[in-house]
Amino acid sequence: MRNTNSFYITTPIYYVNDVPHIGHAYTTVAADVLARYWRLRGHDVFFLTGLDEHGQKVQQAAAKAGIDPQAHCDKLAPQFQELWKRLNISNDAFIRTTDAPHKSVVRRYLQDLFDRQLIYKADYTGWYCTFDERFWTEKDVVGGLCPDCKRPVEQLSEHNYFFKMGQYQDRLIDHIKQHPNFIRPESRRNEVLGFLQTQKLGDLSISRPKSRLSWGIELPFDQDCVTYVWFDALVNYASALEYLPKQPSFDRFWPASVHLVGKDILTTHAVYWSTMLMALNLPLPETIFAHGWWTVDGEKMSKSRGNVVDPNKMIDAFGADAFRYFLLREVPFGYDGDFSYTAMLGRNNSELADDLGNLLSRSLTMIERFANGIIPRSRINPSLGEKAGEVVARVHVHLDRLEFGKALEAIWELVQEANQYIDKTAPWKLAKKPEERAHLDEALLHLAAALKTLGVLLYPFMPSASKEILRQIGLTWEPSVFFPAAALNWDDLPGRTIAKGSSLFPRIEISSDAITLGLKEAASIQKTAPQEKGAPPVSDTSAVPQPVPATATTPAATTAAPAAAAPTPGDPAQITIDEFFKIQLKTAKVISAERVPKSEKLLKLQVSLGTEQRQIVAGIGKKYEPEALVGKMIVIVANLKPAKLMGIESQGMVLAAGDSEVRGLATILEDVEPGTKVK
Repeated sequence: MRNTNSFYITTPIYYVNDVPHIGHAYTTVAADVLARYWRLRGHDVFFLTGLDEHGQKVQQAAAKAGIDPQAHCDKLAPQFQELWKRLNISNDAFIRTTDAPHKSVVRRYLQDLFDRQLIYKADYTGWYCTFDERFWTEKDVVGGLCPDCKRPVEQLSEHNYFFKMGQYQDRLIDHIKQHPNFIRPESRRNEVLGFLQTQKLGDLSISRPKSRLSWGIELPFDQDCVTYVWFDALVNYASALEYLPKQPSFDRFWPASVHLVGKDILTTHAVYWSTMLMALNLPLPETIFAHGWWTVDGEKMSKSRGNVVDPNKMIDAFGADAFRYFLLREVPFGYDGDFSYTAMLGRNNSELADDLGNLLSRSLTMIERFANGIIPRSRINPSLGEKAGEVVARVHVHLDRLEFGKALEAIWELVQEANQYIDKTAPWKLAKKPEERAHLDEALLHLAAALKTLGVLLYPFMPSASKEILRQIGLTWEPSVFFPAAALNWDDLPGRTIAKGSSLFPRIEISSDAITLGLKEAASIQKTAPQEKGAPPVSDTSAVPQPVPATATTPAATTAAPAAAAPTPGDPAQITIDEFFKIQLKTAKVISAERVPKSEKLLKLQVSLGTEQRQIVAGIGKKYEPEALVGKMIVIVANLKPAKLMGIESQGMVLAAGDSEVRGLATILEDVEPGTKVK
């Protein structure tokens, strides 16, 4: 059993024939956040990712290119390794299933199971999907198509070796029931448990004849066969510990703390891998967490549609940290999510540029002007310590639960409170009064302390931005100072000389045409530093702070209109049919939902109308939890002039039933496309 102070995190190993897309980046960034977070807590961390390089698709692609399969893999592997470098992924090892030590471990495990009669040979006839490299039973196949990828299957009869997976069914059911965190989220746990409790688990074919597939690991007990790609691939989580980290490492890290996987490969991990480990007498991982899929503007990603999101282009356009932030802020981890360039732009300009970047810029500007660039000595305002401690505790809880979005939401409450603190204390006014010097110093130290806390809290999510925040307030990153002390100790701030730099997150101006084209033309992107909110201009250190002007150029962004006046009590006036038809009611799919800070009632929704994405602020927070709304098809007023609620722009109205309190949401029962007109 592994050391209690260790943390072992893995991603699935990605199939080498795939081009890295948003799904690969999503899983790997999430794993990186956990790795950085647990290192920050002082744990001994091992973070593994890598590539699955065997199988029929690789063999066919190499043959088509006229090269050896290994050369084919060697040519494609760097595209993943380079992307992880660009995304600041801190993996400790990168495994390839063509590594000789990995193949040796696979053969050893196979021989062990064969010697103990847990692998046997039998004839088999079944429907085979080349794309998924998987056999299906007669009842699984409908219309001659694979139930997963919908491609044609072919019937094959051959001699195969089988792993006695079925005999572990009851033991696996008991393990899932006794370990609530073994499969997460709970909906996926229920899914696997339901599958195991309602049908008999068969034995698993774990070989392929070389006459059909030669590109694989040869069985140690039959040189005419190679192992099934899943038996090969899943073993990577164990084999890596035998040769990639400094030895000895197996007992130090096994079993894995968290396996992160996409929901499409949950069965192979929760059932195949778990029963294999049981047969090998190895402890099962603590948690297998299956996250959802990404769509793009409401549509499934596919090469034929040309809508596959390229992480490299996102990094080129927005930077690695902004892309990392968006991936984990936009959608609750575990749910399906929808990507849109408009939403990415909105997060960058509003939350990163206007909120966080502006806080850093305006705070350092005032320390520069009112304290000669040196963080003053003063007492820390008690309210900061209370708020920062609360946020740190919540981040602890949320990251332990893999609730990345909620952790960032908590951090952003501190960002917003610090910005509000500037407006409330108005340091530019205190600077005009010598008798207020103590209050001015307290305010400036308060802001520097808030920035230090934010710099530490954001490190797992946005490592480069975090280090830059700390650098600009005169600190160097010290990973030897562990969480939470690193976030809540401000004793080293007074007397530090700040080093104000360039804008942390420049606002990005993108033409609507560029958004439609998916940012194919990087030249259409212009980055500008956000105008500082609240920092007085150079010519007048007593100036009153002004809000940042709205400069977003997304198709949905328009000038906010004042809220309509309340209707006069009494019977509503009748309207004509022509007046009614002026109202555009449309279906909208809720992509994400979150609470508006400091409001019990308001929720901020991101909704898809098919061709565009909108942000809507709705007063339904007392009735609904945000997570319960994701994926629902609701009805909105689509042509309502935008208005601001608690400073947040709302680009439409949600229809709900109720008088003084919301009693129910107007939803659509049938399966209709987002953006469909409601008549």
